[in-house]
Amino acid sequence: MGYNVVVDAEKCKGCEECVDVCPSDVFEMQNEKSVPVNADECVFCESCVEVCEEDAITVTES
Repeated sequence: MGYNVVVDAEKCKGCEECVDVCPSDVFEMQNEKSVPVNADECVFCESCVEVCEEDAITVTES
């Protein structure tokens, strides 16, 4: 089973907290926004969701 990782670019402020906290390196910064480039590596720990002060990240089961 995989997970859908979505970053709302409108909400993302580019703080890089999700990049730093993710144990699976799901995110990378592109054009000063977080992008889930390795969503297939997501382990559903939801650390990124918890650390995002802008509520820009959602993780759901696919």
